[in-house]
Amino acid sequence: MSMQITDMRSSDTGIEGLLILTLKQVSDERGTVREFFRASAHDAALSGLGDWRQINVTESGYGAVRGLHGEATTKLVGCIAGKAFGAYLDARPGSASYGKLVTVELSPGTQVLVPAGVCNGFQSVSREGSQYLYCFTEEWRPGMPGSAYSPLDEGLGLSWPIPVDPGNPAQISAKDAAAPKFSEQKLSEQIVGS
Repeated sequence: MSMQITDMRSSDTGIEGLLILTLKQVSDERGTVREFFRASAHDAALSGLGDWRQINVTESGYGAVRGLHGEATTKLVGCIAGKAFGAYLDARPGSASYGKLVTVELSPGTQVLVPAGVCNGFQSVSREGSQYLYCFTEEWRPGMPGSAYSPLDEGLGLSWPIPVDPGNPAQISAKDAAAPKFSEQKLSEQIVGS
């Protein structure tokens, strides 16, 4: 195998400001080196966001779901091991793409830039589990402004690849399962607005 180089590129989605990034990577017989973050390469996508203030890695078992969480911070997310099915919901009132849902298959080499207020959720779909990395433009703190919605809201039309048992704490937290349903909130907003 000779050296193979994949250049970084980005693509828009149906949600305003939500970008899918393919990382620059170099592969040869030894394996692959990926540029998870390079300021000069990310400048176009991250212009004006400032520095990363916190970075977390979440390890999740097969079938586990986390989210949908939309804190008041921009996030750069991606898998550093295993695979995940990402779900992103625009919960920003007044956004041109308010209420849109985008799903992305994530594996090492793919990232998603999630604007502040867009809800982020994912399901680990690798048998060995997955490691999901989050970079935040603001440090997380209790009571931070934002929103959280149930990832099991059937009104979203979101179909997780692995069926989720809402009573199984290895698959979903009680807090996430009991979060409000976005589809019900949106419906009540439409009724009030008419």
